[in-house]
Amino acid sequence: MSEKRHPDEPLLRGYAVTHPSGRTALPVHPGWDRLVYTAAGTLSVRAGARLWTVPPHRALWLPDGVPAAMRNRYPAAVRVLYFAVRLGAAGAEPGIVMLTGFPRELLLHVVRVCPLDDADRSRAAVLTVLLDQLRELPAADLALAVPRDPDTARAADLLRTEPWLATGAVAGAVGLSVRTLERRFRAETGMTLGAWRRRARILDTLEPLAAGVSVTRAAADAGYSTPSAFVAAFTRELGTPPGGFLRSG
Repeated sequence: MSEKRHPDEPLLRGYAVTHPSGRTALPVHPGWDRLVYTAAGTLSVRAGARLWTVPPHRALWLPDGVPAAMRNRYPAAVRVLYFAVRLGAAGAEPGIVMLTGFPRELLLHVVRVCPLDDADRSRAAVLTVLLDQLRELPAADLALAVPRDPDTARAADLLRTEPWLATGAVAGAVGLSVRTLERRFRAETGMTLGAWRRRARILDTLEPLAAGVSVTRAAADAGYSTPSAFVAAFTRELGTPPGGFLRSG
C-alpha cells in the first residue's frame, strides 16, 4: 500500500492472512484508519500505552497514525480493513468493539471483495451499510494499561510470563520495594498491582482458550489452583464464563 492516499485510490482496502505464532508490526499508512479482526484465533496488540486483546467476536479500531505491534502465540486468521480517514470510520483513540452477527459477516465479505470506492453504485451501497453497522457496534473493555517506567514495565512482563510469582519476588527481581512497586503501578496504570495482575492473567488466557486449550490447562498455566477458581475469576473479570465469552461475545 502506498504511503499516502491518492485521489484515485479506493476508499477501503482489505488485508487477509493467517499469521503463524510470533510477533509482527501492523503497518501504519498515513491517511488510513484500521479495523483489526480475527476470523480465528486471538491477537495481543500493543498500541499507545495499552495492550489490547482481540479474541473472537471482537475487533480493534486503530486510528490513523497509531503504531501497533501484534503478537499471537497460536496461528491467527487476521482480517484488517483500511478506511480512508475522510470516511470518519474510527474515533480519536484505539478501542475494542463487539463484532457478531450481520456486522461480522459483512466485514468478512467486504475483506474478500475489497478494494471498495464510491464510483460503483453497488459497492458504494455496501460501503455505506458497512460504515453504518460499524458505527453502532458496542464497546468492549479488553484493554490493559502498560507501565512505561523501565522497572515497572519489567515487573509487568514478569507478572504476565510468570503469574504465580509472589509480589515480593517480582519487586526484588526489578530492584524495588513492594511498596514502591505498588505505588508506581497505581500511578502509571490507574490500577492496584493486584487488580492489574488479575486482569492480565485472565486476558492472557484468551489466546490458548480460543486455540482449543482446555480450561483445566489454561487455569494451571495462569497459576490458578483449580479450574473452578479460574472460571470464577474469569467470570468476575469479564462478566461471563470462558465458554460463553468465546462462543458468542
